[in-house]
Amino acid sequence: QVQLVESGGGVVTPGGSLRLSCAASGINFSIYRMGWYRQAPGKQRELVADITSGFSTNYADSVRGRFTISRDNAKNTVFLQMNSLKPEDTAVYYCNAVNTFFLSLDYWGQGTQVTVSS
Repeated sequence: QVQLVESGGGVVTPGGSLRLSCAASGINFSIYRMGWYRQAPGKQRELVADITSGFSTNYADSVRGRFTISRDNAKNTVFLQMNSLKPEDTAVYYCNAVNTFFLSLDYWGQGTQVTVSS
């Protein structure tokens, strides 16, 4: 059974930082592209950042320079370090895993709420 469990969300004031974690189980983690997506109320889910099995990274323009995605294959975990947070970063953040060789093997976590508010 595949599980992606996010943690680290919460409430933070503008300019603050949070670190999200996503622990994966039931998959061969090292061959999966891992991504973080977010969905704000009334908006579509959007890609925030992803990292390939080869450790190449990609960021949305809105977070580039503020957020950093990383992975630890030994711990089957992907991280999202979020700095200089803004109110517009408020959303539910979801972890995603896609098999590099079989793109139909696509899994989602349950999401973690991030609220940036003064």
